Amino acid sequence: MPTNDTRPPEPAPTPTPAPAPASATTPTPTPAGGLPADTPDAGPSAQASEPTPAGERPTPASAPKPSEPAAPSPGYRAVFAVREFRFVFVAHLFSLVGVVVSELALTVLVYDLTRSPLLSSLTFALGFLPYLVGGTLLAGLTDRLPPRRILVVCDLVCAACVAAMVVPATPVAVLLALRCAIAVVSPVFNGTRMATLADILGEGDLFVLGRSLLRIVSQSALLTGFAVGGVLLTAVPPRGALAVTATTFVLSALLLRFGTVRRPARAGKETRSGLSGTWAVLRDRRVRALMLMFWVPPLFAVVPEALAAPYADEIGVSTAALGLLMCALPVGTIAGELFAGSFLSAATRSRVVVPLAVVSVLPYLLYAPRPGLVLAALALFLAGATGAYTLGLDAWFVAAVPEDQRGRAMTLMTAGMMTVQGVGMAGAGIAAEFASVHTVVAGAGVLGTACVVAVVAELRATEVRDGADRHMTSR
Repeated sequence: MPTNDTRPPEPAPTPTPAPAPASATTPTPTPAGGLPADTPDAGPSAQASEPTPAGERPTPASAPKPSEPAAPSPGYRAVFAVREFRFVFVAHLFSLVGVVVSELALTVLVYDLTRSPLLSSLTFALGFLPYLVGGTLLAGLTDRLPPRRILVVCDLVCAACVAAMVVPATPVAVLLALRCAIAVVSPVFNGTRMATLADILGEGDLFVLGRSLLRIVSQSALLTGFAVGGVLLTAVPPRGALAVTATTFVLSALLLRFGTVRRPARAGKETRSGLSGTWAVLRDRRVRALMLMFWVPPLFAVVPEALAAPYADEIGVSTAALGLLMCALPVGTIAGELFAGSFLSAATRSRVVVPLAVVSVLPYLLYAPRPGLVLAALALFLAGATGAYTLGLDAWFVAAVPEDQRGRAMTLMTAGMMTVQGVGMAGAGIAAEFASVHTVVAGAGVLGTACVVAVVAELRATEVRDGADRHMTSR
């Protein structure tokens, strides 16, 4: 695949024996093709750093210095100019297709075998608890093993589990156990891939845009994935659809194996594992605060989605209108991310993190007077658009986490996000048993805003002892 590398060429050689250091905010240019040319075992992306005075943290590479003019965003095309990222991106597409279609096909298969709505819905619910277990107990593997090996093995494990589901004699209990196994390895895969993006794209703006692209694709899967799966199930039986998804996981594994560079493990085998290693990451107050910034808004953001069907019934609209309510939030998220990634500089994205996070669920107050379809969809769209704060938050997070703990920290963060969404959906359902749906959604807006404000206060408190980072959230 030819490479359209849009980055500036390397400077002409100078008589000095050592090359000039790379900028802290611009990834080091690579030869055509985007892969390092010196060795097949490339380590993490190197970035220049200046000596740091004792007792202070270095200023994050992703945050421009106040005295420097804000550089324009390189845009998403610059990310695709990196050959290795293109392989990761296409592999992500195949994995998403595998996950979405396998979930839908397995749900239909379990219902066909049991005629039990409870067991059918359980196939979705089983994705949350194992996610937490895998993200907590297996997170240490992401730093102790070579990242490419982890990614390939996780994809092959998913392929094997789905292939086992295809066997006609597989009992329902085993089908659900295989679903749990996929959920256990998913946070390890996602955390490793997120940490690997920092190796591929550097810790600056390209990493932020690369993460944003993967999130946009994931949100798009919510809009199209189930539709594609539904069409597929009209042509083939559920087990046939599962066989197709097993192939997508294998394709993803092949792309990652042959399209990415082999890198060594970030940390030695003496690194603590299990819960002790998890606590080693969470001991850092700033890392804890940043994780809460990732976890708290989604906890409340999922409330109207979880109650979309009851609300559609409450206001007396059709199932087509229900589809509009389900689509409004992800459409807003995609629009917000695309705007922030395309038109805002890194400095601007950093400045808007706190304001956008604070108002992220405030639009749900529009549910208070029990609005009609249009106003409810508008509230969801606005709430989704505020998700653009995650681009700046990504930059803060990768700057705050030590490199030898990056895989574990990112696995914990992604596992926590999935878990809190499950908790939020369950909590919304319980609350709706005692109050009207529109009251529950509006209440989530009030309570969620209060919780985000508390997390922001904690985040600012971490800057008191970290003066080097204070400009990131106080401007």
